[in-house]
Amino acid sequence: TDRERIGQDSSYEQEGKVQFVIDAVYAMGHALHNMHKNLCPGKVGLCPRMDPVDGVELLKYIRNVNFSGIAGTPVTFNENGDAPGRYDIYQYQIRNSTPEYKVIGQWTDHLHLKVESMLWPGGGSQLPSSICSLPCKPGERKKLVKGIPCCWHCERCDGYQYQLDEFHCKRCHFNERPNENHTSCTPIPIIKLEWSSPWAVVPVFIAIVGIIATLFVVVTFVRYNDTPIVKASGRELSYVLLTGIFLCYATTFLMIAEPDLSTCSLRRIFLGLGMSISYAALLTKTNRIYRIFEQGKKSVSAPRFISPASQLVITFSLISLQLVGVCIWFIVDPSHSVIDYEDQRTTNPHFARGILKCDISDLSLICLLGYSMLLMVTCTVYAIKTRGVPETFNEAKPIGFTMYTTCIVWLAFIPIFFGTSQSAEKMYIQTTTLTISVSLSASVSLGMLYMPKVYIILFHPEQNVPKRKRSLKAVVTAATMSNKFSQKGGFRPNGEAKSELCENLETQ
Repeated sequence: TDRERIGQDSSYEQEGKVQFVIDAVYAMGHALHNMHKNLCPGKVGLCPRMDPVDGVELLKYIRNVNFSGIAGTPVTFNENGDAPGRYDIYQYQIRNSTPEYKVIGQWTDHLHLKVESMLWPGGGSQLPSSICSLPCKPGERKKLVKGIPCCWHCERCDGYQYQLDEFHCKRCHFNERPNENHTSCTPIPIIKLEWSSPWAVVPVFIAIVGIIATLFVVVTFVRYNDTPIVKASGRELSYVLLTGIFLCYATTFLMIAEPDLSTCSLRRIFLGLGMSISYAALLTKTNRIYRIFEQGKKSVSAPRFISPASQLVITFSLISLQLVGVCIWFIVDPSHSVIDYEDQRTTNPHFARGILKCDISDLSLICLLGYSMLLMVTCTVYAIKTRGVPETFNEAKPIGFTMYTTCIVWLAFIPIFFGTSQSAEKMYIQTTTLTISVSLSASVSLGMLYMPKVYIILFHPEQNVPKRKRSLKAVVTAATMSNKFSQKGGFRPNGEAKSELCENLETQ
């Protein structure tokens, strides 16, 4: 319309990039002016040196210009030919629910920032952390973010791992665990059953009381060795059985002692030996009673191998099988102690422990006791077969009660022993259960077979007298009749027939 005007009072708004175009034109003009001044001094128009203009040389003059631009800012170029940066710095802020960009600083060769004018999320003025990833703590490795090599996630070395370097974790050796902050490994503590532990105090107390009682019985029997009650009980086998009972109690101390080569070897030998001696002697006794009564029903002659010497040979033959098995075990797998780090390798390494123990597995232990249990079961079978024998005849009924009770003890032992195989207290529970079961077996035998005799010997010596003797056939017949008519008042008063049987067979 030819009426357009540019001025303060006009409605025209200039586009923001126009100033750069104007400054560019002025930069070219200043460069040409300076070039003409140097190459064509005092001349008007182009001189031969500028006709035509050398663009390479003109560029040098352009880079050297220095004048005030249309915006009032100097126009210059650096050594690379770049114009200095001039920027207004804005921040997006919300004030009174109204969003806006507010100038908070400028950049002209360096930063000019008005920190007090800045606002951060939540309305606070505290500067947020301007960092891609924070430094990792001790025990944490850097897991790099894919595609962003200078950013990472901190990942803790967990379980039994420790921090090997800045980017890797490594598992500790099998006998070590990481320290508290997982920066290195430390040895796993070694534990064993201590004498002061409650798990050891109870079995040791029972064993000590049992050993004292056993020695008391032995001393009593030795002192009254030639009295009828001691003779009637079979002196030789009685001492063998008392030896086995003593070893059963003594085994407790071997099971609690610190495992080493000698202790582990003695455990293999005596853990099953004490029970084998006890049940071999009892089996020989019950078998003798059974054969006597079976033979007595058929003939007046006594069965073979019922003399004390024969009984000892049979007993030691049974015991020797246990010793042969142990010797073979020593040859195949020599005894030694081990430190088991897997049994208590808990999820939390802080509770991990190494257990010092003998190299006897649960299966080996059962095999070690298996022969003794076989003798025990066989003895129980014979005790059942001789249950009709008159009471106290060569200890037939006390042996029967002993074996029934012993079977109950070991039937309770097996589920407890194997049921705790996954428990954290496995070592303590199994050792305590085993030692108490062995001691209880010995206590049952001692209490039912010997304490009544000791009581009579010490407090009722008038009953410790011999009765008249009869032939084997008469003895067995009298015993059978006594058993049949026991409900009608007894065959003889005061157990006369019973004592006669004991005395008669002792002389046989």
